[in-house]
Amino acid sequence: MPDIKCARLLCGIVLVAGAVIISPVLAQSGKFVCWKDKTGKVVGCGDTVPPEYRDNAATQLDRTGAKRGTLESAEEAARRKAQEEATAKQKAEEKRLRAEQQRLDAALLNTYASEKEIDDRRNRDLQQVDLAIVQLQAPLKNATDRYNDAKKRNAKEDMARAEAEMKKYEREIAAKEKEKTEISERYAAQKKRYLELRGGATAAAVPAPAKK
Repeated sequence: MPDIKCARLLCGIVLVAGAVIISPVLAQSGKFVCWKDKTGKVVGCGDTVPPEYRDNAATQLDRTGAKRGTLESAEEAARRKAQEEATAKQKAEEKRLRAEQQRLDAALLNTYASEKEIDDRRNRDLQQVDLAIVQLQAPLKNATDRYNDAKKRNAKEDMARAEAEMKKYEREIAAKEKEKTEISERYAAQKKRYLELRGGATAAAVPAPAKK
């Protein structure tokens, strides 16, 4: 059967049967495609989807009229590509996080020989912060004394200056207290991970039997 007659026959088959149309692309050699207009109506069949219909949908048929497969619409192809890119990005991020965790684990094992060393370093860091807090408490007391003295004298300007200093030192002390909490939490997390890497937490101490 000549190609033109075949194409018309195939188009007629699609129009009558109401075939499902899926995507716009050029038909491969030896196959036909049937395309729809914007309203979803099948308007033609042939070897090539006309340019004005390539954003619509199409079904690929062979020369006998049998369906050879479906092709994605432009919208579906865009969604699939976006999903593939998102999946690839997620896998890359997961791989990066695994590599980073492996690096941190290696550094942790190379830094400490025992969990006691973790406790010792934590205590040293906390002592440094405690020392800084003590050093801030002295100027805070001085500022508080100046404020109280200015208040007795009703010296408003001196009160304002002293109050500003008091608030400054109070903020710095509060920041140091927060730093202590963060240090404790950081070393607790390191200790937990260290024990996991070394094969589990140490056995809990068994209390000594009561003396009779």
